[in-house]
Amino acid sequence: MDDRFIRERISDLRIKKGVSEYKMSLDLGHSKGYIQSISSGKSLPSVTELLYICEYLGVTPKAFFDADSAAPQMVEHIHDLAKDLSEKDLQVLIYVAERLKEKDR
Repeated sequence: MDDRFIRERISDLRIKKGVSEYKMSLDLGHSKGYIQSISSGKSLPSVTELLYICEYLGVTPKAFFDADSAAPQMVEHIHDLAKDLSEKDLQVLIYVAERLKEKDR
């Protein structure tokens, strides 16, 4: 994993969220070109800023760095919804997920 991964991941997740570089920069409290400077490789966010970026994008740092997850924001959404389910409902959710995974093979 390198600087390029971080830049591309931020861009990909930002686009999936449907927000412009300009808006994201301002929403994070930075100048209008902040995210563009990251995307272009001129700068990288600090660790603290990366945590704010993850929160803004709706992903955990773990999900951000999980290169195998094509839709980490959706996985986080499922995770958030699953937290409040009963054990029985979680078993149903697991069953459905396993069935869908088998279907894709």
